[in-house]
Amino acid sequence: MNMLENLNGALDYIEQNLENEIDEHEIAKRAYCSVFHFKRMFSYLAGIPLQEYIRRRRLTLAALDLQDRTLKVIDIAVKYGYSSPDAFTRAFQALHGITPTTVRTTNRSLKAYPPMTFRLSIGGSEPMKFRIEQKDAFQLLGVCNRVTPVDSGEHPGVEQVWKSTDTEVYDQLKSLNNLEPYGILHVNVGDGIRLKQDFDYYMGVASTEPCPENLLKLCVSAMTWVVFEVSIPWEKEKWHRIYGEWFPSSGYEQVEGPMIQVGPEIKVGLDKQVFNEEKEVELWIPIVKVS
Repeated sequence: MNMLENLNGALDYIEQNLENEIDEHEIAKRAYCSVFHFKRMFSYLAGIPLQEYIRRRRLTLAALDLQDRTLKVIDIAVKYGYSSPDAFTRAFQALHGITPTTVRTTNRSLKAYPPMTFRLSIGGSEPMKFRIEQKDAFQLLGVCNRVTPVDSGEHPGVEQVWKSTDTEVYDQLKSLNNLEPYGILHVNVGDGIRLKQDFDYYMGVASTEPCPENLLKLCVSAMTWVVFEVSIPWEKEKWHRIYGEWFPSSGYEQVEGPMIQVGPEIKVGLDKQVFNEEKEVELWIPIVKVS
């Protein structure tokens, strides 16, 4: 069974259990990978988190059920996993822009999210530059901010770090960098951007020096990394190639740990960073061999 069949088998399981409790471990089992890797791969390929996809599918079916006036709203709510009519109403209105009871008294249009399937696409015509690194534990010294991700553009929490860091601190960081990866590191720690959850962003450097009082320290465990050579600004296609082409054919999967982008240099103190041309950077993703 190939990766495409595995992924669609996982989606079939979801579709068959929208009226039941859905076990993320069973989804991952059918996709032949870990829960951690599947959720990240799904979010990068589908463009939405796994749980958001499940929510949309359930509320799509709920909208169809509401067309049957013999069914009670409370029964439909329970059918799709909502413990109270209020919780169901809030979720339904957030997606469809109308309450469940109003559906039956008006002729408003509703939103439908069909089941997803993964299809074969022609890729691989352009080479992907990568290497595998085994790296001992190291420390990162830098500045940090808690970030709430946005759908497009640079995340405000990241921009706040760049804006509030002065030249003296930025030069201090670069002077402390005496360890690979060399250069300014942009590090995401947490569930990450694609899962639509808050994460910690560090701008820092790898260093063996003691941590100065004005900086924070992040300890990174010994790990295996895949290092991609890519250019920014980021485009969806780059993520699709990493998660849709490289991972399925590599025998590796992503594991929990920080995602590190090496470069680019920035101009601190500015409200907005403007990159007039593509810049080469490295993307470090923690991985484990699975086959």
